[in-house]
Amino acid sequence: MLENSKFTKIDEEFICENCGEKVPKLGYTCRNHCPYCLHSKHLDINPGDRAENCHGILEPIGIEHNSKKGYMIIFKCKKCGAIRKNKVADDDDMNEIIKLSANPKEF
Repeated sequence: MLENSKFTKIDEEFICENCGEKVPKLGYTCRNHCPYCLHSKHLDINPGDRAENCHGILEPIGIEHNSKKGYMIIFKCKKCGAIRKNKVADDDDMNEIIKLSANPKEF
């Protein structure tokens, strides 16, 4: 864990539980979601800590622009309803990003 931070760097490949694709490591920071279908898994309380007990599927439900972090995907857990956000990755499917941005929502 980084000193004075709530961020634990974990960049590992995984099989997406939503679409079944093999997801490679991101390489420049931690991989948080599938670049193909944009779904994620509810594993962390703080990034990389793997302390969340829910383990539900995080469905992408929207996108927003953050002046400091850039575009962020908004997720809603299908199991517990929690809302989470994560930065769009360089290799995310732009067609999926465009679909999310076509129907803006307030969160």
